[in-house]
Amino acid sequence: MLRELGPLLRYMRRYRWGYLWGTLACIATNIAAVQGPQILRKTIDELERGVSRERIVFLACVFIGIYIVKGIFLYAQRWILIGISREIEFDLRNDLFLQLERQDANFYQKYRTGDVMARMTNDLNAVRMLLGPALMYSANTVFFTVGALYFLLRISPWLTLVAWAPMPLASILVQYFGRKIHDRFEKIQESFSEISSQAQENYSGARLVRAFGREQSQMSLFEKLNRQYIHRAQGLVQLMGMLWPTLEFILGIAMIITLLVGGHEVVAHRITPGDFVAFNTYMILLIWPIIAVGWVVNLFQRGTASVKRIDEILRAVPGIDDSEADPAISGDALLRGEIEFRNLNFSYGETQVLRDISLKIPAGSSLAIVGPTGSGKTTLVNLIARLYEAPEGSLCMDGRPIRKYPLEVVRRNLGIVPQETFLFSETIRENLAFGVSASSDEELLQAAEAAHIRREFEDFPQGFETMVGERGMTLSGGQKQRLAIARALLRRPAILVLDDALASVDTYTEERILGGLRNYTTTSTTILISHRVSTVRNADQIAVLDHGKIVEIGRHDELLALDGYYASLYQKQQLEEELTVAG
Repeated sequence: MLRELGPLLRYMRRYRWGYLWGTLACIATNIAAVQGPQILRKTIDELERGVSRERIVFLACVFIGIYIVKGIFLYAQRWILIGISREIEFDLRNDLFLQLERQDANFYQKYRTGDVMARMTNDLNAVRMLLGPALMYSANTVFFTVGALYFLLRISPWLTLVAWAPMPLASILVQYFGRKIHDRFEKIQESFSEISSQAQENYSGARLVRAFGREQSQMSLFEKLNRQYIHRAQGLVQLMGMLWPTLEFILGIAMIITLLVGGHEVVAHRITPGDFVAFNTYMILLIWPIIAVGWVVNLFQRGTASVKRIDEILRAVPGIDDSEADPAISGDALLRGEIEFRNLNFSYGETQVLRDISLKIPAGSSLAIVGPTGSGKTTLVNLIARLYEAPEGSLCMDGRPIRKYPLEVVRRNLGIVPQETFLFSETIRENLAFGVSASSDEELLQAAEAAHIRREFEDFPQGFETMVGERGMTLSGGQKQRLAIARALLRRPAILVLDDALASVDTYTEERILGGLRNYTTTSTTILISHRVSTVRNADQIAVLDHGKIVEIGRHDELLALDGYYASLYQKQQLEEELTVAG
């Protein structure tokens, strides 16, 4: 039991005093509960011998008082123990979110978004039920059973022995069904993760699904996954459907034995009628705790299966961390922006993507990277942002290996506009200000002006307070890219990376944006990735990547003189422009 709860023990220790007070309230509840049948026993025996009305009223008041006390302590234990389970759920959810925020890109290639969401919701709820109701009802069952058994043995050891004879069978059944429930619930959670992933991908890609007319096939796939989930859930229901009636049947046998043997004991004058009533009352009161064992077993097996799935996330070690960072570098350090690649080689698994990259980008200068699709351009800038880890010593910033800088420093000094623009379901203003802790209206407008998007946003009915919808669905592709550029500029980064960030705008708008960038980022190191010569021609350096290697490097005129890939790309685009103008 402790082994299965191992990952949760550090959370439970935080609330050890709460668990202590909750346990004491639980003990007090059950001490009061086991006293009720004793008052019944005393009342019936005194009635048989003859008793005054005042005595009966007194015993009735004691009986009522006992159950008032029980109710108070029952409320206290529920408030404390269920409250603790909610607090631990809160702590776990925060830790899970923090852990997910720390993970590198490889983690999200292994775990699908829907699977992660299932663990954050369904599994977390199962753990809460384990730490709250399951523990509380287990404690109540144990304490009440121990107390009831003490009084049952005092009434008649022989009657107790024969009445409890079927109970070992109940224990065997609980263990057998418990293992089955655990295995089946793990499979149910796996199915739920698959359904969540399928739904999330379809919601995110709804326009693509409709555009390709794949609604019916996606519905069929979802129905298949849903049917599998229902089938597995029904299997668990069948198990529970067998467990509870079986426990009730065993308890029914115990009650029949109690009535037959207990009645004979009364006739033989070995126990009093009051003892007989009290004994039967204890047996009746034990029905719910023992039946609750089946429900608690279900909660425990669900919870422990979910603990395993949550612990898998909590134990995931980020592939990129600050373990090699220089502690002397503070988190708010500013970089000049000098970048140097030293014989860098990089692979995704067995696939080598970058080969022998040696390149120096002086602080405040601009570098453009061009090359065919799949040549490694995006990978190169992802290494600068430490989204992937470059081999040791192969990438330096301001003369130091990049690993010597805390991640916070590297990313705070970096403004990146990725190929795929992501916007949150918030206002334009909130999306613009996402990368900064605070910004004035003037700074926000300046960034929007530099990205050539200010006037368009101001013309919207609600201006910068306009909601952009999920993933910015209410904006055009060009508007989303320019918003992302403004968001990066607002950070005033030491290093600005534009990864094909002007692909969705026309050449006129592109020229306006590039002009705005030159005025806005006079001190920033700028890295441009593009397939357009018009975007990169004014860069201080232009590097041509092909099959992961730098095959050409120089300024625009120098590369044209080489008559290589860059010159060929320039000639093709010049021809395309002439044909477009010609009509």
